[in-house]
Amino acid sequence: MELRESTGRRRAPIAVLGAFALSLSGLALGPQATAAPEDTDLAGLTEQQLSSQEQQDSGIPGVDEIRNTRNLQLIANLPKPAPFTASSTWTDLAFQGNYAIAGNYDGFVIYDISNPRKPKVASAVLCPGSQNDVSVKDNLLFLSTDSSRSDNSCTSTSRPASNKDAWEGIKIFDISDKRNPRYVKAVETRCGSHTHTLVPDKRGKNAYLYVSSYGPDAAFPDCQPPHDLISIVKVPLKNPTEASLLSERVMFPDGGNPGRDGTIETGYVRATSGCHDITVYPSKDLAAGACMGDGVLWNISDRENPREINRVQDNVNFAFWHSATFNNAGTKVIFTDELGGGGAPTCNASIAPTRGANGLYDITGRGDGRKLEFRSYYKIPRHQGETENCVAHNGSLIPVQGRDIMVQSWYQGGISVFDFTDTRKPREIAWFERGPLPNGAGGGTWSAYYYNGHIYSSDMAKGLDVLDLRDPRTLTAKFVRVGELNVQTQGAYRDLFPRR
Repeated sequence: MELRESTGRRRAPIAVLGAFALSLSGLALGPQATAAPEDTDLAGLTEQQLSSQEQQDSGIPGVDEIRNTRNLQLIANLPKPAPFTASSTWTDLAFQGNYAIAGNYDGFVIYDISNPRKPKVASAVLCPGSQNDVSVKDNLLFLSTDSSRSDNSCTSTSRPASNKDAWEGIKIFDISDKRNPRYVKAVETRCGSHTHTLVPDKRGKNAYLYVSSYGPDAAFPDCQPPHDLISIVKVPLKNPTEASLLSERVMFPDGGNPGRDGTIETGYVRATSGCHDITVYPSKDLAAGACMGDGVLWNISDRENPREINRVQDNVNFAFWHSATFNNAGTKVIFTDELGGGGAPTCNASIAPTRGANGLYDITGRGDGRKLEFRSYYKIPRHQGETENCVAHNGSLIPVQGRDIMVQSWYQGGISVFDFTDTRKPREIAWFERGPLPNGAGGGTWSAYYYNGHIYSSDMAKGLDVLDLRDPRTLTAKFVRVGELNVQTQGAYRDLFPRR
């Protein structure tokens, strides 16, 4: 999200799959774990019939009213726990074993999700600093701070970015005891850390954090323009107290996209002054950078020296290149455009379906000759209310055999599941949303990620949602289990399906 604080800136036997599909009809699903209608078993439907199930009433629901396709059911919601309050904004998610970790602007929460229908709070850590983007590796949790603070402690107070002594950057916690996280280290980075991406080295000894930040200003002593860089933090995994800023790597020596002024209605392009988010595919030595005015493909075979392979711009429809997702084969990239910075209603009749959307790209060619080739846009096909902030936001692949399917957050536009196997014709197959928040308030789902059989959504206002996707097209995903998931650090699912 673009907002800153005001003070700163494996295939299974057919018989097994069939039995599994039949067993789904006996599950109790629905909002707040109430029983679902009897017709929620969709396993025997044809593609045409499934398509008709997707086209349910798409009118704008009432305030806080839940609407969804029958194949996507809310099974649990856990509101924000103390010490957090209604004003604590829930942000990104990471996963490890039976736990989900949710960042928020005032700290983070570790949830026990061993029973997805009854998630519980394992611990809640108060540690203010905007974004608080999270990632995990072994016993370590990394937290981004993107607002100027009085110091690097969890008792810091807000400071203006014009204060030379103010601090922002990366905090590191030991989470070997999920019920008692322990703060071990901080590393300051220029312009803070809006997001970060964990990049494991090839020997398993170190983790690198590619830190994305932006928004320089001549009045900010620690965030001076042009800021055409990413910060790289090196973390020795067995000795995290030795974590340090390795380099500030200039990625746009030509300055990047100069931008274009305009409004949400008329169109604008944010000038490139850093990156918003980076997704890496370590086993393929690839990274995709969503960098404000530019979408970039990088070679990261040398983790300490990422280098550009190809760069694209879309000055007609993209305002702010926000995030990126590879398909499992690493032959496609979806970039999101966060038109309006996540705080504006851009999913209405007045904003074109090509804006505030996803841009779908195929990766063509080989080696350093690879290019990002545009194929189409994807935007949720339901108009939202005029008070509902809605735009493409964070999502993840669903590990489906033979198809490319993604689940994605759209703030108050809810959650969309879509098939982009054909990048020229992406198609929604499931959705869930709530009606507008009372009194025109902003909120909605920040991140919606698939993890070990369920979709977990971090809702800025509502806390943690857990949803069950029951659809024959995504059935094989139910068999996939991973021990750790940072969505911006993509792993290959090809070896994870059960084998005959």
